This record gives sequence, C-alpha cells and structure tokens, in this order.
Amino acid sequence: MLSLDNAFNQAELEDFDRRVKDRLNYAALKDAPEIEYACEPKLDGVAVSLLYRDGLLVRGATRGDGTVGEDITANVRTINSIPLKLVSSDIPSLLEVRGEIYLPRAGFEALNAKAIASGEKAFVNPRNAAAGSLRQLDSKITASRPLEMCAYSVGQFVAETSPDSHLNMLQTLAGWGFKINEHMQVVSGIAACEDYYQTLAERRDGLAYDIDGIVSHEMGAHERPQPMRASAVAFFDVPGTL
Repeated sequence: MLSLDNAFNQAELEDFDRRVKDRLNYAALKDAPEIEYACEPKLDGVAVSLLYRDGLLVRGATRGDGTVGEDITANVRTINSIPLKLVSSDIPSLLEVRGEIYLPRAGFEALNAKAIASGEKAFVNPRNAAAGSLRQLDSKITASRPLEMCAYSVGQFVAETSPDSHLNMLQTLAGWGFKINEHMQVVSGIAACEDYYQTLAERRDGLAYDIDGIVSHEMGAHERPQPMRASAVAFFDVPGTL
C-alpha cells in the first residue's frame, strides 16, 4: 500500500498529467479527449487497508512503510462505517479496500471536552486522536471514539468481473456499505483539477472534517495493474502550492 504521487505546485500537477498521457501513449491518438480525473478531498487521518475474504472482514492494517503496517483488525471492527460483512450477489472472493480513518471535527471537540473534564490530556489535533485511537490495546476504548472511515480505492480484487473505472469502483463500494466522499467530482483535464483544488480550498473551513489537500485519480486507472494506476495529491498549506 504505497503513497500517492505528490504535487506541490501547478507545474508538478501538470507534469503528472503528462506522465499519465505518456503512459497511455496519448501522442499516438488522433483528437484524443482530455484525461478524466476523479477529484476528492484528501482527508487528514490514518490510511488503512481492509482485507475481505468471501465478503468477511479478516484483516485491518495501517499503511506503515508501504509494505508492512500495524495490525489493527480488532480496533477497525468497532468502527460503524466499516462493514464487517459484505452482502451482495457479486462479492469478490478477495477484496482489499483502502481508505482513511479520521475523526470529524465535532467528534474531536467532544472527545477533548470529555478528556479535559476527566483531568486527562487533550489531543493536539484530529489526526493524532485518530492514530492514537487505532493503536489502543483495548478495542473498547477505540469503540468509544467517534471514528469514521472513508473508502477511496481498492488494491486486491479477485472476481470474474470488476468495475471498469475508478468512479464505478467507488460506487460499487458504496453499494456494499462503504462510505465514500460526498465531495468527489469527475472532471475533464488537469486544468479542471486545478479549479477543483481552488474551490475546495475556499470551502475547506466549512467541512465537517480536516483535509490537507485534494487527490486526483485517473478515471480509467482501476482496470490496469496496480503499478500503472495513476493518482496524485496536491497539498494545502505548502509554500508555492498551486
């Protein structure tokens, strides 16, 4: 489970678009349309991987170093937005769902208010609170905290057929009970990704959760092998960013 490509300014985001086109051999296409991207907020939480076998949740892990992460299975089972069993006629025999576990702002404020009232130390920010909650040895403590999980992609997917685009994959996950981001938007061309970035930057403070950038997924990426899939993140609060 590897990190995404990073883009810290407009030129780097446009370079990402050029790499996608090179990978798809766009130069050989006549009157090729713009690349479609699915853009969504980059939640400021903890990246996790959930593994399902025949529809049953069997493992939850953090991203760690991209190869080995922490086993948090017992704790993710306590989060209401994570299905323990997928019910459908077309569930893959093996499915890896990737997403972000986070604390909404209201839940973070309530958690800190409770800690202060009990004479305990308050958390610095929602991301640290989410990370600390997932590392608890007692899953009852994790269960007492208002964590949410938002799915944003899949890794392993073993089935006779699979969705033919990133958007369809997300919609399929939503149909199986996963939460996906309500602000996700499909746009055409990298310039539209930049517009989405600016719009979300203006709306950022009014969201119910912390975000630290946007993620742009190439729409057709789901149907290619993992190393050929393309996603980039443009960060907020970085000097020179977009």
